Amino acid sequence: MGNPALAMLGAVTVMTSTNGGHSPEQIAEMCVNRLIRVADTAPPEIAVQARAFRDQMSDVVLGYVRMAAAEDRATVVAQLERAGLHDAAELIRRL
Repeated sequence: MGNPALAMLGAVTVMTSTNGGHSPEQIAEMCVNRLIRVADTAPPEIAVQARAFRDQMSDVVLGYVRMAAAEDRATVVAQLERAGLHDAAELIRRL
């Protein structure tokens, strides 16, 4: 009868990136789209409110994604500095 976990997967969305990883904006969009869905069958007034809420949450998630990236870079810089790799730390700091 197949794997029940696969049956529950649902629609899959793929987002690609060129010349590097996904931007913070792309990651925030993927996150919010996974968390908040607006049904095509939703009454128009509810759909408008839901889309407005999704847009607000996108801004919140984007802020935290950017913060996470900055904090991760700060951690890498600190580890490189402790290892005596000051030039490498400076290169990462400039990103």
